[in-house]
Amino acid sequence: MRAWSVVRPGPVEEGYLRPVRKPVPVPADDELLVRVRACGVCRTDLHVTEGDLPVHRPGVTPGHEVVGELAGAGAGVRGFEAGCRIGVAWLRHTDGGCAYCVRGAENLCPRSEYTGWHADGGYAEYTTVPAAFAYRLPKDVPDVALAPLLCAGIIGHRALRRAALPPGGRLGLYGFGGSAHLCAQVAIAEGATVHVMTRGAHARRLALELGAASAQDAYAEPPEPLDSAILFAPAGELVPVALRALDRGGVLAIAGIHLTDTPPLHYETELFHEKQLRSVASNTREDGREFLSLAARYGVRATTHRYPLSRAAEALGDLKAGRFDGAAVLVNDWT
Repeated sequence: MRAWSVVRPGPVEEGYLRPVRKPVPVPADDELLVRVRACGVCRTDLHVTEGDLPVHRPGVTPGHEVVGELAGAGAGVRGFEAGCRIGVAWLRHTDGGCAYCVRGAENLCPRSEYTGWHADGGYAEYTTVPAAFAYRLPKDVPDVALAPLLCAGIIGHRALRRAALPPGGRLGLYGFGGSAHLCAQVAIAEGATVHVMTRGAHARRLALELGAASAQDAYAEPPEPLDSAILFAPAGELVPVALRALDRGGVLAIAGIHLTDTPPLHYETELFHEKQLRSVASNTREDGREFLSLAARYGVRATTHRYPLSRAAEALGDLKAGRFDGAAVLVNDWT
């Protein structure tokens, strides 16, 4: 099969993500073989490609927002019909028995593994997923519309819950890409007032179209104090900016898996009055199921930009340069 491979980590514009030939993967006893129909382009794919995240699988194929159809299954798999639509997301494996898994925090499992990082992902004609970590997808939503929900949407949802936004509260979103524009729709549907701080004019325009109360530059002060904020941009220098924007008792959640270094924090202006700073570590499968249910209830829709799978490197480069709002989705033109 044809697939993209990180031949070695480096800047995406320098060609270290390359199309190659790989064998079609053989599913293990507990796995599904999925023929890829569409795969969202996530900033984490960029971090894997460029080496911001350490190498776990040399030559890995990125991609973890996969919408596909069942093409095969291991001997131990039951309950999946041939050709049914399958979603493959970031979280791929947990041990199921550690203290974190037992208490319902499988996202903190020390032996967790991830699609497109520990195992080959969806920038390919085929991929595999353990059946216990596959999502059954609704039939009435197009592939391209579903793909970004499988990571950008799920992580945004967990970040929103970690931000502890009170009912009817004031939420600030720093960065407004694939994840934030889905998170904003849920927050607004649940009654929040949303203020967006982001660098791109296109992203600010999209924020207002989706119902944000305001949209301004990433370093600008929002028009009112915030009860909660979420940092989606991987820019550590925005942490004190967002903390200063919080009202007393406010919470800042950092949604990304990678963040540049944070500058020193000034206690009195940025942390005092019981402000809280929280990280977000992946998600649980229950987060995914809950978000997909809410997305259907609220009519959450991704703003998408299609690229052929054969132009995956171009799509990642455009993501890095901020050339589009919303989310990019690769559509399989190889099969």
